[in-house]
Amino acid sequence: MPGWAGRGGRQRRAFVVGGPLLAIAALMLLAAWLTTGFLSNLLLNLGSSVVLAAISYVIFDPLFEEARKARVQEHLSFDQQTFVTRLHRSGRRVRILDTWTILLEQRYREETLTAIRAALANGAQVQLLLLDPDCTAAQQRSEELERQRVDVPRQIRTNLRHLAAFADALDSRLRHRLQVRLYDASPSIQLYQWDGRALISFFPIGKLSFNVPQLEVDMDSPWGGFVHARFEELWEHEQATLVLERYWSVTVTLRHDDSDVVEVRVPYATVDGQHYVDCRGFRVTAPLTMRAALPPRAPGAAPAVFTLAEPTDEDRTPAAVVKRHFDQKYGHGDGEREIYRLVSAPGGPRTPAPRAAAGDAHGR
Repeated sequence: MPGWAGRGGRQRRAFVVGGPLLAIAALMLLAAWLTTGFLSNLLLNLGSSVVLAAISYVIFDPLFEEARKARVQEHLSFDQQTFVTRLHRSGRRVRILDTWTILLEQRYREETLTAIRAALANGAQVQLLLLDPDCTAAQQRSEELERQRVDVPRQIRTNLRHLAAFADALDSRLRHRLQVRLYDASPSIQLYQWDGRALISFFPIGKLSFNVPQLEVDMDSPWGGFVHARFEELWEHEQATLVLERYWSVTVTLRHDDSDVVEVRVPYATVDGQHYVDCRGFRVTAPLTMRAALPPRAPGAAPAVFTLAEPTDEDRTPAAVVKRHFDQKYGHGDGEREIYRLVSAPGGPRTPAPRAAAGDAHGR
């Protein structure tokens, strides 16, 4: 817990400052004992005063520090510019817990990503925890914000698209300090932390959380400990979180005549409980099956074998809806997608794979 670490640091600081003062006081008193006259009286008085100052510092400084940290400052709304400025100066830890963040909207995106890059260069660990756009909670939040006309899953997918591109462009020395995960749970707390301070708020019904009062707290305070525990609970929950890399693409093994041919990473989407993959990254001209671990949220799940079915407008989920979902997740990009639905095939028949010119197998 950060509170225990902070308390230990304050105690060490008190003794680091108080210890030398007591040593100085002891030397003064010893000198007063060894001398006589005015100098002896002066050293005795000074030594006694320093002893009192040292004891007072050791006793009262932690109390004053606790009182300072317990203070909560209230802001009428989330100030993006101020947070970005603080983010730019951060050097230890940056944490964001939200459904999606307006910091990655077009008007703030460049400044935000520049500030994140600076924080990473300063040595900070940057962790972002956003709501899974494909989970039920994301759709429920959209319904709560119906009057605001906010499509929450679409907002999250846009955030993730820019974060994926940003992470891919980072130098390898910085990339390992940037971590992005998705959580599948009802959103309750919004957290924006820079080093030892944070802005927190709660999700109101029918309102954007950025437009409600924000509490600025110290992370060593009880409020800070509470939101820290909530963040850690979600971050470390393997069944409730998904890393950005597994959200962005899925590893599949292409198989022909019951033999593995090649392993590739491909773009994918889950729509209405059905899994779809974009096969334009590779070209195969023979009957094909795929082995893949789906759903991707369960990293330990045993891979299943699938055949490929081309979506049509007569399906329960029309092909146009599936394509729109891919466009929201990956952007419109260049060229046409080759989207296929994965159909469970435990030893079942194979379906022809897409045909095209030969090329290297690779994911987008």
